[in-house]
Amino acid sequence: MFEKILIANRGEIACRVIRTCRQLGIRTVAVYSEADADAQHVRQADEAYPIGGPRPADSYLRGDAIIEVARRSGAQAIHPGYGFLSENADFADAVEAAGIAFIGPKAASMRKMGSKSGAKELMQAAGVPVVPGYTGADQDPALLQREADRIGYPLMIKAAHGGGGKGMRIVREAGEFAANLESCQREARNAFGRDRVLLERYVERPRHIEIQIFGDNRGEVIHLNERECSAQRRYQKVLEESPSSFLSAELRAQMGAAAVQAGRAIDYVNAGTVEFIVGQDGGFYFMEINTRLQVEHPVTEWVTGVDLVEWQLRVAAGEPLPLAQDAIVQRGHAIEVRLYAEDPEAGFLPGSGKLERLRLPAADAHVRLDSGVVEGDTVTIFYDPMIAKLIVADADRPRALARLRAALAQCEIAGPKSNIEFLERLARHPAVVEGTIDTGYLDRHLDEFMPAAHRDDAGERDLLLGAAVCELLAQERRTRQDAAASNDPGSPWAVADGWRLGHGGRRSLAFLSREQRLELQAHGSAGDYRIELAGADGTHRIEGARLHGDELSLRIDGRARRLRTLGDGARLVLHDGERRLRLESVPMYRHEQGAAAGSGNNVNAPMPGRVVVVKAAPGDAVEAGQEVLVIEAMKMELSLKAPRAGVIAEVRAAAGDFVEADAVLATLAPA
Repeated sequence: MFEKILIANRGEIACRVIRTCRQLGIRTVAVYSEADADAQHVRQADEAYPIGGPRPADSYLRGDAIIEVARRSGAQAIHPGYGFLSENADFADAVEAAGIAFIGPKAASMRKMGSKSGAKELMQAAGVPVVPGYTGADQDPALLQREADRIGYPLMIKAAHGGGGKGMRIVREAGEFAANLESCQREARNAFGRDRVLLERYVERPRHIEIQIFGDNRGEVIHLNERECSAQRRYQKVLEESPSSFLSAELRAQMGAAAVQAGRAIDYVNAGTVEFIVGQDGGFYFMEINTRLQVEHPVTEWVTGVDLVEWQLRVAAGEPLPLAQDAIVQRGHAIEVRLYAEDPEAGFLPGSGKLERLRLPAADAHVRLDSGVVEGDTVTIFYDPMIAKLIVADADRPRALARLRAALAQCEIAGPKSNIEFLERLARHPAVVEGTIDTGYLDRHLDEFMPAAHRDDAGERDLLLGAAVCELLAQERRTRQDAAASNDPGSPWAVADGWRLGHGGRRSLAFLSREQRLELQAHGSAGDYRIELAGADGTHRIEGARLHGDELSLRIDGRARRLRTLGDGARLVLHDGERRLRLESVPMYRHEQGAAAGSGNNVNAPMPGRVVVVKAAPGDAVEAGQEVLVIEAMKMELSLKAPRAGVIAEVRAAAGDFVEADAVLATLAPA
């Protein structure tokens, strides 16, 4: 076994590898960019070295710099994690040439899978089922159009050297092909440096099932059963689980055998994933082999009891597979979701900024958290905005889903916006609960998963009343504290009951929720109130309100309720076990500024990023909604469009420029 390894990655995967190495008594070396000098993987490793600027191309993609650190530190092996250089065959070769072990598959195996078209041809020759399509080297647009017409629609355009959902487009009719081809090629060129594409028949309502495989240097290849990743948005997985409720025992055995066959066809060593698309009729087709550890590997670890990172280290050190195929057992059910800094209500726009508050459930026998950040850390614009992976497990799927819902209810993130509320709705949606979701369901029915505020809804109203009670109790507590510190702590004027000479007191409260202002009027004190909601009929009676830690117990119009409070200070978050309500306490009398003058004349950057392409020039006439610029941020392309029809007056950015959030990138001449 190795005495010291270098981890050529960052974030939660680097922390994950460090944790396993520590358990095995292996020392770890981290590398970091300028943006990651204070990152958790740097703090947790035994030693760490800077390797360049914040952009991946200036740091984590610099194989030569990483290998030099390995030499200087005396590391005997390099673990690439996932992403960055993990599937770069040239890097794997360079590591081996430097006399250092690469903890992953052979470079030759990577090259066979590096091209989707070549991989498809290889799998077809090996007898693994593949989807009909075109994988040729001739990339003439006219030829590709003819091949698309031959294959038939719907079809998918895929970047031949891509992954992670990048460079993929679905085309449903011939007239849409050319525009989608151009967009796909551009994204592939920006993300992977090559714009070759392949075409394949698109299977309607498919399931995404992947099989974890593992090989050693003795030629043994086994599988560790499946993970289902059918809950996807724009080809990005949002929920992964094992086992799949869709597979029969017979189909599971067939797919496992096909995955092993695929691994043997490329002499596979170490951890890998064979991905299949599965039709509603049970027909399954090879998609690709990810020649690395997958982000969702914890669900396999939980149901098999195997530490896949430890297996990676042992196999890379020349040891045989720890278990044979017939020794792999599967117990219980595990589910993983990923907490991201993103705004689902704004098209899942990635976020960045300081994690002012990060509350996550405690790890236990049913809950696991893999994260590369802690409260106070910053989510930067340069890398994937994942905050943590939340993995839950129990004896069966219904109980695992219940664990997931309970764990999500304990999560709260303040600073950048997050997808927690979206995940909570996902975990309760019938398509997920009943196990019927397919890979396109989220994109077809995204509105069903979006949080919506309905003040006439009893549950939503109870949460708002609970927030008002929390604020009233907090006001009374502050008043008592101020009185205790004063010269006359027993003064009747120090009682926070709103009493006024000659009449009962009234306190006014105001909150913001999703940019909507909410006003309430309250009478009473000490946990007993009458509260009126502005614009709503009736007064609500609150009795016996008590706050113990983060739990609020109270009676609302005679109904006893228990609510969880997750916020702090001016930010209030109330949760009733099924839904949450986020509010910001604001002054009752505050001047509300209108929209900035001329805002309809500007094209602004929604977040920090890099300008990829500029599609308009001064003097160009544009229509409302016409694409003016494209920026790239956190591995995503964002299309910036004209707010109205008009003439471009000024373009203030060029391709390659880095821009800050809210920067004006183009302006329209006054209407």
